Amino acid sequence: MPGLLTNKVGLIANLSEKHGYPWGIAQACHREGAQLAFGFQERFASHVEELSKEVPGSIRFPLEMGADQTEQQMQDAMALTKKEFGGLDFVVHTAAFAPPAAMLGRITDTERAHFQTALDVSAYSFLQLVRAAEPLFKERGGGSAIALTYYGGEKVVLGYKVMGVAKAALDSIGKYLAAELGPEKIRVNLLSLGAQRTVAARGIPGFMEMLRKAGEASPLQTNIETIDAGNAAAFLASDLGRYITGETLHIDAGYNILGMWRPETPS
Repeated sequence: MPGLLTNKVGLIANLSEKHGYPWGIAQACHREGAQLAFGFQERFASHVEELSKEVPGSIRFPLEMGADQTEQQMQDAMALTKKEFGGLDFVVHTAAFAPPAAMLGRITDTERAHFQTALDVSAYSFLQLVRAAEPLFKERGGGSAIALTYYGGEKVVLGYKVMGVAKAALDSIGKYLAAELGPEKIRVNLLSLGAQRTVAARGIPGFMEMLRKAGEASPLQTNIETIDAGNAAAFLASDLGRYITGETLHIDAGYNILGMWRPETPS
């Protein structure tokens, strides 16, 4: 039986390691029949090489976000994807980064260079990715662009600091792209994902406590798994989501609806 993404081609940027959301998305999209291309940072090259063996027929290429070579690497990635697969139907942006020093002090004291890095890697690179994919999408009569965001861009999550500002920018970019590219049948959506014990997340001060409290307080009283992000991405990339654009879909066990922590139950 055909999967949701049979005959579709997707590009996931940036795959890094098996515990992260990008790999959960790769697994779900592969399960649903998509042909996949992976962008990766050079420091994760060996990990991505091993992971890609679990996705037969996939291709991979270096893709450093927020770097001088980013624009050219994206163009090269699109050219290789078109050569190998004949086109492109969806992209998933998963890159996020802020210098460690910016995550340790007050956001009030964020240095300009650190601010620029966080915004460049975490937000502007999504705009770059969609711009690079646009010609291939138009050849297909449309496409789907998805970016991963977090609740810290909507409300204050104390420890998230400058990354919250970067995610707020990413959220806004997604809406503007959706409005601008809608006439070309290019859909742009964001997945706001709950906390997960990834390598990147562990760099956030106090993250393990945040993870514990989120799992306890959320309406479903649990934390999500990486495959939950993958299932949502596969849905949005498929024809089932053909009339969904400009949305931020929360996959966080309902945590985003809360106004305060769940009160303690008297013993």
